[in-house]
Amino acid sequence: MGRIAIVDGVRTPFVKAWTLFEGMPAQRLGAIAVRELLEMTHLDARSVDEVILGSVAQSPEASNIARIVSLYAGIPVEKRAYTISRNCASGIESVTSASEKIKTALDEIVISGGTESMSNMPLLYGKKMTKVFMRLNRAKSIFEKLGLLLSIRPSHFKPIIALQLGLTDPVCGLNMGQTAEVLAKEYGISRKEQDEFALMSHKRAIDARDRLKEEIVPVAVAPKFKDMVDSDNGPREGQTIEALEKLKPIFDRHTGTVTVGNSCQVTDGACALLVMDEDKAKALGYKPLGYLKSYTYVGVEPSKMGIGPAYAIPEVLKKSGIDLKDIDLVEINEAFAVQVLACLKQLYSDGYDVGIEKLNVNGGAIALGHPVGVTGSRLILTILKELERRGKSLGLISLCVGGGQGAAIILER
Repeated sequence: MGRIAIVDGVRTPFVKAWTLFEGMPAQRLGAIAVRELLEMTHLDARSVDEVILGSVAQSPEASNIARIVSLYAGIPVEKRAYTISRNCASGIESVTSASEKIKTALDEIVISGGTESMSNMPLLYGKKMTKVFMRLNRAKSIFEKLGLLLSIRPSHFKPIIALQLGLTDPVCGLNMGQTAEVLAKEYGISRKEQDEFALMSHKRAIDARDRLKEEIVPVAVAPKFKDMVDSDNGPREGQTIEALEKLKPIFDRHTGTVTVGNSCQVTDGACALLVMDEDKAKALGYKPLGYLKSYTYVGVEPSKMGIGPAYAIPEVLKKSGIDLKDIDLVEINEAFAVQVLACLKQLYSDGYDVGIEKLNVNGGAIALGHPVGVTGSRLILTILKELERRGKSLGLISLCVGGGQGAAIILER
């Protein structure tokens, strides 16, 4: 069997949550990306064996969202689909899972990727109010219903924010921003360093705007579908260090250094990648964007989840037999500026020097946003297209993962 090929890919624009895509559920965003992928590659939907998508904030009305996306995109009902959730690494997991399916001859052609609408993560009722609703549903008389209604107190209506709940680790009890503050203190990374890194992310993303459009399908904005979005709306033109310095710490208001300005943006978006065996791609006349060389997943302490790439990167380099100096481009997902800086510091102390000149050259999640289940696949698409533009061969992608994991993948052209 040949190498696993990433034939081509496409994504929607990445849009800040509660803005332009607020009226578009994740299943619709995913279907747009998958449908466009089929059309741009001229692939008959009947040739697809399976759709594997990452999604972390699955909508209650779209359980196993990959299946809904598959059907919405016009893939026949007899084809298979399933959804993956490895938090921030879900988009990479969708590709490595496809690789495993193809290598074991369970599939030939797979559409991988991710879809996420963080705008549509719901507010939840607590147990007390849920219990009242359940009893109301079973109540047999008007007097029983009235008694239940009179038992409701204002505290019953206090909502649980699903987004906040999903970004809090139940093992260590810290939200993701608090774990970033842990790294800031442990690695001695200043607020100034974080803000300077965030500014670099925005500047690089603005400079790369036209290049990034090459991987984007324009999307008509619901509900009127009159306006088109054809680029990411997160990067801030004219961003300055002075503006970043004015922002207050959000996770530790007294001694913290992590702000909304040096953290990733909450984002909506979708991405789809066409994955198959190298020989199959040749038989169909495709010239793949690149190939999967090696990948790994590691576990780290949940309270320091952001340090995951510092352990995943050495592991994947050892597995592949490649030296870091031979890697042409590196992407470390920017969950937080301090998290990337801590990883760079740890890697350097372990003998791995990731040069800033080849790191996140088109900006990262601080500017572009981080739709959690999608980012891994977006990074694969972005780095392969940038390698192609530069005529380079090897790219390395790594992400920290909520819950205390790290993921890394090496791609080659």
